[in-house]
Formats: sequence, structure tokens, C-alpha cells
Amino acid sequence: MYLNLGITAKALYLNYLARPFQLRRWVIVTFFLFLLCCFWVVVVIGRSLDHILYPGFRRQKVHKPVFIIAPPRSGTTFLQKLLAKNRNTFAPVLMYQTIFPSITIQKFIHSVAAASRQKGGLLFDISSWIERHCFGGWDGMHKMRFAEPEEDDGFFVYTFVTEAIYLLFPYVRALWGAGFADDLPPRQRRRLMRYYRSCLQRHLYLNGPDKILLSKATQLSGSIESIRAEFPDARIINILRNPVESIPSHISVFYTVWNWVDPKIQKDGPESMEYAELAAAWFLHLEKYDITSKSESYLRIFYTDLVRKPDSVARSIYDHFGIPLTARAARQIQTETKRALEYKSSHRYTLMEYGLNRDWIRREVGGLMKRYKFPFPPETAPRGSNR
Repeated sequence: MYLNLGITAKALYLNYLARPFQLRRWVIVTFFLFLLCCFWVVVVIGRSLDHILYPGFRRQKVHKPVFIIAPPRSGTTFLQKLLAKNRNTFAPVLMYQTIFPSITIQKFIHSVAAASRQKGGLLFDISSWIERHCFGGWDGMHKMRFAEPEEDDGFFVYTFVTEAIYLLFPYVRALWGAGFADDLPPRQRRRLMRYYRSCLQRHLYLNGPDKILLSKATQLSGSIESIRAEFPDARIINILRNPVESIPSHISVFYTVWNWVDPKIQKDGPESMEYAELAAAWFLHLEKYDITSKSESYLRIFYTDLVRKPDSVARSIYDHFGIPLTARAARQIQTETKRALEYKSSHRYTLMEYGLNRDWIRREVGGLMKRYKFPFPPETAPRGSNR
């Protein structure tokens, strides 16, 4: 089990010592840290038992995994769930599997779930209650369910090398490596990736040793070089969306939590600006990778194509990487795309809400905007549409 002590110590210092005391922030952060510590201990015990009870997982190959990598709010969740419908080929990572990356713990959960079904579905009722009350408010932006495909961020929360820590510790510049692992020292990167590989090995060992791992994580936008070094045969799918639409949309997700933890944080405050800088750095980092990548193991698709022609985009992924597409999988794609095309989001976000403007976009990602002919926002920053 890997924990980046440097980032963890700095995050704790910034929250408890570097900023003025605020009871609400201290109580909320302390509560969630205590909860994380409890989970961390349980997971460490479970992973230790894995070596005793299921030592074969260490020989499990992670052969030609598929990673969906893009900055947040770029359609990664939609594409993951679209491809994940084909369970005969892919082994997607479900939310509860990222929370408990241990074979022993997952087998225990499966046993409890089986017993619960015989006794009226108590576990289902409990998990449904948690989903409604803890995740329900996010359904319009990012629907989360324990038994649905989810980002790999859950694996990384235990390491503190994840953008998720910015929810409680919104000090992005000071904790840059948490969201941009490729900037960490080589030794830390290697340890992080070895831990990540061990999570994926356990997942495949239990959920499909001969299947293709299907993973997606927006934070891997800052770790793509580390991913390629650890998984040289990986197949990477990148989704490119106009930063003018993507960046404010994702800040809105984080701001909801920031404002709850500390009501004094303003929409156009330094927290939003620093997070926007990280998002812009991800775009540029992925663009650099796009230029130098090998086409046989890399595919870039555009967000506009994904939302307008999801069926064609999904088929192009199978064709590009030479993955067989069965008739059943093709029908599943058609069914899912029809449902997706009927979805309309009511959420609208603008750059100006978060203290950003046309000049900031031009300065940070102007070259990328011009290269792909993305429209720059006018000075008045009209409201964008997010899906």
C-alpha cells in the first residue's frame, strides 16, 4: 500500500496550521480524514490477506489495457459506460471495487450480498440509501452508484496522489503533484504506478483474468507518461473538448464541495483560478502526448463527435484497436446511444463565474484553441452547454 507522505503532510499543514482556524472546516476535514484512515486500515488488512489467500494475483497479467483519459467533463464517463456494456470483452472497474481494492474484501462483500438477498435485500437497501443521500445531489453532473463503472480515483485516494484531495484541500499550486503525477520525482512515480498495477491485477484476477481491463480517470491526464511507462502496451483513448466548456464545468463540481466546507470561498476566488490552471496544464500535457504518440496504441476522438455520433465513435474504437465487435455488443451500443441522445443537461456554466475570461484562455491554451478552431468566448462569455 502506497501513501505519498510528502503530499499528505503538506496538505495537513496547509489545512490546520497555515490558514486561520475555522471550526466548520476543521470539523469536516477531520471527520473525513478519520473516515479515510478507517478505510485505509481495513484495505491494508484486506490486501495483506490477499497475499496469503490469493497469491496467484501477483502473476496476473494486465495485457493491453484500455485507458480513457481526458480532462474532466469531456464525456469520459459516458464513453466508459458505453464500452462497459460489453462485459464479455471488457472488465470495467466498478465504484465499490475502487473503494475496496482487495480480493479478500470484495469476496466478503459478495458473500454478504448473496446472504442479504436471501434475507430481503438488507445490503441493497443500505447501499441504496447511501447512494441517494450521499451521491444523489451529484446526479445531474456525475451520477455515481456502487455497482456502476466509475473512475479509478478511488484507488488513488489512499495514496493522496489524486485530484480528489482538492475537494477538502483546495491548495492546488502547493499540492500540484497530487493532480499532476508526471511532475513527481521518478521514484515516487514508480511506487505510485506499482501500487496502481497491483490494484488492476487484483481486479482482473477476480473479475475476468482473460478480459481487457477498461479504465477511465480524468486525473490520469497528468499521469499519462507514468501510465505509458508502467503499461507500455496500453491502448489509450483521449477525448478532446473545447476547454471553454470543459474547465468551468468541472470547477463547478469542486466549488459545490468547497463552498460546503468553507462558505467563505468565492466562485471567482484563488481556488477556482488555481484549479483552472491545473485543467489547462492537463490539456497542454495531453496535446504534447498526442503529437508524440504511436497511432496503433493511441486514439483521439472529439467530444462533439462523441455526443452527436456515439455509435460511430464506439465502433471506431473497436476497429482502431482491433477488438472484435460481436453482434450482441453492437446491439448494446445502439441501445445505450439511443438513451444517451435523449439526455439533456440543465446545467450551464461560464468562465466569468469563476473569475476567468477570454484573455486567460488565450494565455493558457490559446495555441490549442487555434489549432482545433475552437471558438473563443466573447468578452461577455455567453453561457455554454454541458452534457
